[in-house]
Amino acid sequence: MKVKSKVNPTKDELIELVSEGLRNEAILTIFALCKVSYDGRAKSELGPGDRVIMIKPDGSFLIHQKNKREPVNWQPPGSIASFEVKDENIILKSVRKKPREILEVELINVYLASYFSAEDYEELALTGSEKEMADLIFENPELIEEGFKPLSKEKPIKHGIVDVLGKDKEGNIVVLELKRRRADLHAVSQLKRYVDALKEEYGKVRGILVAPSLTEGARKLLEKEGLEFRKLKPPKRGKIKRGKQKTLDIF
Repeated sequence: MKVKSKVNPTKDELIELVSEGLRNEAILTIFALCKVSYDGRAKSELGPGDRVIMIKPDGSFLIHQKNKREPVNWQPPGSIASFEVKDENIILKSVRKKPREILEVELINVYLASYFSAEDYEELALTGSEKEMADLIFENPELIEEGFKPLSKEKPIKHGIVDVLGKDKEGNIVVLELKRRRADLHAVSQLKRYVDALKEEYGKVRGILVAPSLTEGARKLLEKEGLEFRKLKPPKRGKIKRGKQKTLDIF
């Protein structure tokens, strides 16, 4: 059974459900009036209150109150979860070996208990940084446009540092301002400042803002200042591949 739950379970029903959940390495979730005690590097006691208890297959043990994001008590992965019956109440227990820490939850009244035999084998794919965007462009300059030739990364100039400096197929200097997230008016102003500074030295200079998207205000300012935009998402970390991403939204 992938999911099993009991509303207002009896003691025997709760014992059966918790036993199955731990045995099947499922995610156990319990809504209960409970007391909590901790003994380890310090000691703490938490009096009776309604809380959410979660036990994960990796040994993580979390106790949440109704407010705040962080759990009020917790044990890390690698801890060992078990239970026992004491004075007619069920005690959930989590033991961490090194350092020795023990977390106990006395279930006074259980409103809902459930387990979920989850299957999830994916790893989080983190979005890359602006530096990784620059690396991607150097490996695949056609992402900007045909004939684009990147020359340098993080080029210091009078008014800052240009993310990527290059030339187009006509030999014109091109400034790329990279943003890993949605670009705004500040990004356009920054690009214009770099372009204006380089015009003093090179004459004709193109400025291209490179980002996954941009605000409507940024789009209007780009058009007004004669600057350009290329839509490009940051690469997945460790998954940069040649020729897999196309350039879109050119103006």
